[in-house]
Amino acid sequence: MPKIFLLFLLSVLILTGCKKDEPITYQGYVEGEYVNIASSQSGRLDKLFVSRGDNVKADSPLFVLDSENETAQLHQNESELASAQAVLNDMQKGSRTEELDVIKAKLTQAKADADNFREQLNRNQELYKANALSKEALDNTTASAHRSAALVNELQKTLKVAQIGDRSDRIEAQKAKIDQIQALITQTTWKLSEKARKSPSDAIVFDTLYREGEFVPMGGIVVRLLPPQNRKIRFFVPQNIAEKLTVNQNLTIVSRSDGKKLSAHVTYISTEAEYTPPIIYSNETKDQLIYMIEAYPLSSDAPLLHPGQPVEVSLEHS
Repeated sequence: MPKIFLLFLLSVLILTGCKKDEPITYQGYVEGEYVNIASSQSGRLDKLFVSRGDNVKADSPLFVLDSENETAQLHQNESELASAQAVLNDMQKGSRTEELDVIKAKLTQAKADADNFREQLNRNQELYKANALSKEALDNTTASAHRSAALVNELQKTLKVAQIGDRSDRIEAQKAKIDQIQALITQTTWKLSEKARKSPSDAIVFDTLYREGEFVPMGGIVVRLLPPQNRKIRFFVPQNIAEKLTVNQNLTIVSRSDGKKLSAHVTYISTEAEYTPPIIYSNETKDQLIYMIEAYPLSSDAPLLHPGQPVEVSLEHS
């Protein structure tokens, strides 16, 4: 009997020595960082393209607010821009060919008249010296010659202005008006884009807060998204363990439901201790203090985790 007992005790010791110690795990849970999609504009919710639980891709439409006023304003601004641009083009290219031809014809006639009056003035001056013409007739001829010369000078300046286009200050003012209209178009286009929001990334629709037909105030959250990369693990470790952890350190997450092991890396280590009363902070109770740790799983594994899900975390990376 003593020999049998010794053999049994030896077997137990061998089996106990061969058994591998289970890794230490820490309790944690999954938390989601939600993306709240709202509009900077207010309006009636015309169309909601998603429902709670839908999986959406990046740039997928989420919702549209009514935009009748903005659309009408955009059409008006575009019409005003086209009109202002046509005026500027007309200013820069000068008068039309037909208008220039009319001015040139008037100038030709005025020059001919001026030549005739000048020659008549020369003759009348000789006649006046010979007492063959009255002073009144000479004065009338002189005035006619001056008027014809002034008309020639006026038509020459008119032709020059018509050929070079409008004045530079008026052209610059018209350009400023065009810039103002373009700024209004840019602003209206941005308002329209704000009323038709799209998903910024692949995500699951966590919730929708308005129904079609309801009025959405400025900044009102319409859709809440949860992208896979926004799921993280929060768990708590004692102070002696927290002091050994480093950011980007790899660890293993164990789901409590199916036991599946997932890889993750530490992204945040709290610098503030947490404890529950009646524990009083002191050197004697510091072993009871815990520190919050945050870790992110791989993007491919993130969809397997759900906010609020309890998990166990092992600091040993599998």
